[in-house]
Amino acid sequence: METPATSASRKQACCEENHRARLGTQASCLCGQQTFCPVAWSRRSETLVVAQTTSLCSDQTMSSAKIHPTALVAPDAQLGADVEIGPFSVIGPQAMIGDKSIVQSHVVIEGDVAIGTGNFIGHGAIIGAPPQDLSFSPERRTKVEIGNDNVIREYCTIHRGSPDGSVTKLGDNNFLMAGAHVGHNCAVGNNVVIANNCLLAGHVRVDDGAFLGGGSTFHQYMHIGRLVMVQGSSAFGKDLPPFTIAAERNSIFGINVIGLKRAGFSAKDRDEIKNAFKFVYTSGLNISQALGKAGTLKLGAPAREFFDFVANAKKRGICPYRRGSGEDDHNFG
Repeated sequence: METPATSASRKQACCEENHRARLGTQASCLCGQQTFCPVAWSRRSETLVVAQTTSLCSDQTMSSAKIHPTALVAPDAQLGADVEIGPFSVIGPQAMIGDKSIVQSHVVIEGDVAIGTGNFIGHGAIIGAPPQDLSFSPERRTKVEIGNDNVIREYCTIHRGSPDGSVTKLGDNNFLMAGAHVGHNCAVGNNVVIANNCLLAGHVRVDDGAFLGGGSTFHQYMHIGRLVMVQGSSAFGKDLPPFTIAAERNSIFGINVIGLKRAGFSAKDRDEIKNAFKFVYTSGLNISQALGKAGTLKLGAPAREFFDFVANAKKRGICPYRRGSGEDDHNFG
């Protein structure tokens, strides 16, 4: 007589066998648990496959998802409700994908990756691959954490952390255009736009609302402040203070006035940010002197944020100011 434990073991084994074989026009679990089996799906002509996934063919459904018949989804992967997995995508056993996320074709999600709700991941993207770090050891436990409502377009790459226990993070409502690379241990905030073919080296921090122009490159460990606007095809190895316009090679060209207005900054806050900028860049004071004088001023939070950023800049310091040809005060207006 078959015991419950033996029955459960047989059910799991047949599920795994079906998953490997993927036989016939309709794959079903021989244990009779087709409705809830993690590898039970129906193949329908030119339609996505609908599957309901659970743990070990239990009677409690964990999620429902639409999985294309050519996709490879590990039985231990956790898929939320209404997730779509496109053709030839590979989803690893440690992946967690939140509700209503769409994964298009040829996407690879490997390693320990947690993805929130409402995300869009375009064709050919790779998330969670090992870092491009010669010191990395495969036994290290590192991960990628992605928030909600992000758009990650075709062929983007997001690598998991390098030091043991570390994380590469992407917040909410970000837009990564095709070909962008986010290196290991980067921390990208919310509402950030990273245009085509931008390259972020390891440990780069990007604060909320920044816009990184296409083809720009960013050195490891640098910090990009809030609402920074970066011109395309630029390169940086020093920190970019918040609210600034940055371009070419390690150069600041003024304040992102339009960005401040669109973000709803008051006229008072905008004026204080402009004055803070002039204190640091055009007053003739060195950084220590400018920060010393700033400490005696009554300032709102945004201007204080600017000075705090400069005070906490990394060893390489902040990018210098470069006045453009024939420039007037249009970047301070």
